[in-house]
Amino acid sequence: MLIMKRIIRDWTIFLLFCTFVFLFLFAEEIRNNSIFTRIPSSFFNVNTIFLSIILEAIPFILLGVFVSAIIQSFVSENTIQKLLPRNAYLAVIPAALLGIIFPICECAIVPVISRLIKKGMPPHVGIVFMLSAPIINPVVYASTYFAFKSTPYMANARMLVGFISSIVIGLIVFRLFKGENILKNQADKHPHHHHHTKGNKFLETLYHASDELFDTGKYLFIGAFLASLFQTFFDRNALLSVGTNTALAPGVMMGFAYVLSVCSSADAFVASSFGSTFTEGALLAFLVFGPMIDIKNTLMLFAYFKKKVVLSLLIVTPIVIYITVSVFQLIFLRGGAL
Repeated sequence: MLIMKRIIRDWTIFLLFCTFVFLFLFAEEIRNNSIFTRIPSSFFNVNTIFLSIILEAIPFILLGVFVSAIIQSFVSENTIQKLLPRNAYLAVIPAALLGIIFPICECAIVPVISRLIKKGMPPHVGIVFMLSAPIINPVVYASTYFAFKSTPYMANARMLVGFISSIVIGLIVFRLFKGENILKNQADKHPHHHHHTKGNKFLETLYHASDELFDTGKYLFIGAFLASLFQTFFDRNALLSVGTNTALAPGVMMGFAYVLSVCSSADAFVASSFGSTFTEGALLAFLVFGPMIDIKNTLMLFAYFKKKVVLSLLIVTPIVIYITVSVFQLIFLRGGAL
């Protein structure tokens, strides 16, 4: 019965996706057909935004699941243990900088971190890497620098706030869940594949990648759909009245980043479009919070991590970022010191 429910759910999501693709490809013909003239244009907007999020995220999802599968097949637990400092507090510093070497988007990072933790990476170190990698990497730095050409110090501010915030959040997770397994029990989730691949690392990698892609893709589709609904029906003009309020604006922009779910390699251009309305601190909060937590990766987190861990991240992350951004805004941003 449980297997049947999963099959029905998975096929329902697949068919819905096919429907969105069909509507995207033939939207103009449908609009011109007299039978469908009463369909609101906002419905087509939801469809277009949904597919744009999916198309933007899919390459990074593919990257993430293949990296995860390669880790599963070729990286041993001993290798992970040798690479990491033994001190639980010192280990978070190199973890926060790994994105410089492994520039993984937030769309792809969750399955990678899940696999690394299963391989022996301390959970809090994995959390630091997961939060920092979508921000502290060359691609994101370059896009932020070009998006804020008139205030290039925003790129440096984003890197520093992302670095500090990810470490603080990781240490809080360490204190909250010290010694606990923070992952959902997914053992033997796809046992049927593994008998046929013993000794063949290439096939084993492909099977792991396909399993990860199927599991992660479901949550990406749901998250993208929710984000497209918010983007279509949420009145952005309502945000403008609080844009210059130093206390409220960062929180508002964090909420905006959460529902927009824009990839970190492109979100700087969205943020810069609000430059004349919102404070630099608010824009910085948008740039740091969005890559760490948004709708689509929240659903992916629930797929891999225990519910209490995800809920803790949803509470701790905005608080830490708000405080860090407020301090930076007070000390640095007013004068463009960075």
